[in-house]
Amino acid sequence: MAQKLFDKTFLTFLVVGVVNTAFGTIIMFVLYNIFGCSYWVSSFCDYFFGSILSYFLNKHFTFHYQGTDWGSIAKFALNIVVCYVIAYSLALPLTRLALESLQLSKTVVENVAMLVGTGLFMVINYAGQKYFAFKKAKI
Repeated sequence: MAQKLFDKTFLTFLVVGVVNTAFGTIIMFVLYNIFGCSYWVSSFCDYFFGSILSYFLNKHFTFHYQGTDWGSIAKFALNIVVCYVIAYSLALPLTRLALESLQLSKTVVENVAMLVGTGLFMVINYAGQKYFAFKKAKI
């Protein structure tokens, strides 16, 4: 099972992910730390703008998907929304729980939670893109 999940597309997904994650994470931390946007607004903008870049890079370079654009866009968007909600809904309470004894500021905790959310998102997003958004039709 692990061999099927982690095939040659996984390495390409990781490279694309580094580029996409750097792009989105910069947006997220600038919005949160410089412009004072909330945890949810900052992380949402990360995934909104990052997802546009991710869609095109993963469609063409990672999965070489040739399907209809509107169908793949809808599935990709649904995957991103589900992964985002799961990752960031788990990241904040888990980070608060893990760091509560350190009595850190809300800003520090939320910055760490955004990093945790990014990691969680990457893990579940790969499976969603491979097996749902860009799943190749069986011939």
